[in-house]
Amino acid sequence: MSFPKGFFIGASTAAHQVEGNNRNSDYWAQELMPHTSFTEPSGQACDHYNRYEEDIKLLADAGLNAYRFSIEWARIEPEEGRFDEREIEHYRKVIACCRAHGVEPIVTLMHFTSPVWLIRKGGWEAESTIEYFRRYAAYVTEKLGSELNFICTINEANMGLQLAAISKRFQLMAQQAAERAKSAEGTVQVGMNFEKMMENMKFAAAENAQVFGTPQPQIFVSSRTPEGDTLVFRAHQTAKEAIKSIYPNIQVRITLSMHDLQALPGGEKFAEDAWNEEFRHYLPYIHDDDFLGVQNYTRTQYGPQGQLPCPEGAELTQMDYEFYPEALEHVIRKVHEDFKGSLIVTENGIAVSDDSRRVEFIRRALQGVGNCLNDGIPVKGYCHWSLMDNFEWQKGYSMTFGLIAVDRETQKRMPKESLAFLGSFAR
Repeated sequence: MSFPKGFFIGASTAAHQVEGNNRNSDYWAQELMPHTSFTEPSGQACDHYNRYEEDIKLLADAGLNAYRFSIEWARIEPEEGRFDEREIEHYRKVIACCRAHGVEPIVTLMHFTSPVWLIRKGGWEAESTIEYFRRYAAYVTEKLGSELNFICTINEANMGLQLAAISKRFQLMAQQAAERAKSAEGTVQVGMNFEKMMENMKFAAAENAQVFGTPQPQIFVSSRTPEGDTLVFRAHQTAKEAIKSIYPNIQVRITLSMHDLQALPGGEKFAEDAWNEEFRHYLPYIHDDDFLGVQNYTRTQYGPQGQLPCPEGAELTQMDYEFYPEALEHVIRKVHEDFKGSLIVTENGIAVSDDSRRVEFIRRALQGVGNCLNDGIPVKGYCHWSLMDNFEWQKGYSMTFGLIAVDRETQKRMPKESLAFLGSFAR
């Protein structure tokens, strides 16, 4: 299988999950609460903040030609209105390192984590956040835009409604049978620990009030109201306008978390309604974006009574997702029915201990991307999640998504076979 000249084959990370010591963010604050829902704190993470040169070199030496990473808002603007020049220079060096190794930097401005001060002001349900995010996006673009061709504004901007739905399902399942509740975690494409969240809810409210000034802080990965859902996309549009006003040639997009929604007989309306909520109702906000970031990990099936569990006997990943790499091709085709712009796969991968299964996943996922290209669908790149084993949010370090293993004691990098395998498609 070969890809056209200029096609990106890369890997992705998020700042909070790999950099370490992101002390001014909402996640850092929550991780350290006595009744936290996190299984462990992020701490030093993968020390990517200091070791980015080594990591980018490993990526490039394997043959990959793109690196999607995020700039941490809580580093750039640790206090409202105070921008840290030293931190913007750090990210300038990361971009320069990519360029030096022939790697295209694809920057994300907001990958789940926010400054604590933003959450104290109402977070991702507050109208003021739109202007705060615009100002941050403009600052980064003014400082770094001359060195960038691609910017993702917000990662998985549709995550809030997905979390609202799964939280509701989890509570219902927990009431019915505690042992069945855990399976709900495998239906949302982010590391969540709902069981512990429910146990800690009454304690966490008081601790949140102390840190954020409210018992229910509206961090980005919170259950979103319909108004908050719209607000996130308005923030994207406003940020895009700011970026384009400074550097019109930068290609700007948002990324969305999307499942391959499959209907068994009788489940057609459930699947259609889910797709409308997960993707189609956002089209007015993204229809004129330069391209769209597609993020997919698995499928979801529906029957006459609604969402179904994974098929009996299905291979499951560490995240309780079904091993189903064909989902990516199905999602790309479904998105292309309504969105006619270019697409980049900004995340796709699996958490497994057996790297041979990751190799097989990549092989089949890229075969699906190739099928789409052969049919004229404008897919411009594929970025695997993730470059290295890292901090999978509330799940901690037990979920191994990486193309590179990281020794948690020594920070030694150990490339896996899957890194070279992915790179072989770009050579």
